[in-house]
Amino acid sequence: MAFTEINSKMIQATVMPGQRLYSQRGAMLAYKGEVSFTPNIQGGQGGVMSMLGRRVANEATPLMTVEGSGTVMFGHGGHHIQIINLTGDTLYVEADRLLAFEGTLRQGTMFMGSQGGVMGMVRGQVTGQGLFTTTLQGQGAVAVMAHGGVFEVPITPGRPVHVDPQAYVAHHGDVRNKLSAALGWRDMVGRGSGEAFQLELSGNGAVYVQASEEKL
Repeated sequence: MAFTEINSKMIQATVMPGQRLYSQRGAMLAYKGEVSFTPNIQGGQGGVMSMLGRRVANEATPLMTVEGSGTVMFGHGGHHIQIINLTGDTLYVEADRLLAFEGTLRQGTMFMGSQGGVMGMVRGQVTGQGLFTTTLQGQGAVAVMAHGGVFEVPITPGRPVHVDPQAYVAHHGDVRNKLSAALGWRDMVGRGSGEAFQLELSGNGAVYVQASEEKL
């Protein structure tokens, strides 16, 4: 695994020759060894098509490529960091929550309307997130950011999980999502609280939830 936790808000990455990492620009706190940092304009391993998808999705969070031999410490904005290890499945996460990820993972974008139909699109409007979300697929580690820490909730067949959309961070596995009203439409008039909606995730996988309703 490329990442190890220093504390809840800092991680350390091991960089080895012939391998690369990607991170948000400005997330490097310190490093040791012969390490280079290069602005990345191709959207990670997904290449040009990933870059175009990110532009369309308005998920143009700038990345940098990290290469060489040494160790690098990452952190950003004092946010809590969660390390997620993928073993061949796909992680769905908003681009601005990505702190760093291994170059072995393939990056792309997904139209949220394809998960949950029209309600998937409504979710993007209600939560302030785009209609697209970033995907990372393959074998490797990802470091994501959140407010107040993150906890993982398993999703098993026949037992859907309901999440406040404002607390949603990411999910992985064979999971479908849809947005539903937690209250009647009349009750929602004049309400701005995220509790008026619930994000229902069903299937087989896990969802990561932050201990806060704040956006990054």
